[in-house]
Amino acid sequence: MKTIQTNQAPAAIGPYSQAVSSHGFLFLSGQIGIDPVVGKITGTTALEQAEQVFRNIGAILQAAGSGYDRVVKTTVFLLDMTVFPEINKLYARYFTSLPARSCVAVSALPAGAQIEVEVIAELPE
Repeated sequence: MKTIQTNQAPAAIGPYSQAVSSHGFLFLSGQIGIDPVVGKITGTTALEQAEQVFRNIGAILQAAGSGYDRVVKTTVFLLDMTVFPEINKLYARYFTSLPARSCVAVSALPAGAQIEVEVIAELPE
């Protein structure tokens, strides 16, 4: 198992890694819309936060030598399912390989986030 860390995505806010690689797969911890430069959530809407979430995911994938095209599974956590259609449109721009996905509504997320996304991806051979 190898820990993946990049300063192009926010540092973990607890005792966990941004991602770990194991047996040819990359497991990303849930990403929220923290801007890594500012160190806090800057988006006020779920869509704005989602854009940052997807940028953070891209930075971690890249740091591990992977990419969006190698994502096999995502889990999306939303505070409000009424934003699902607009989040889905943005999601489709990033995850063009159509990985498996779950999307669930939750009652709260860390740091006041409105969306969190975790990812499993393949690593290059």
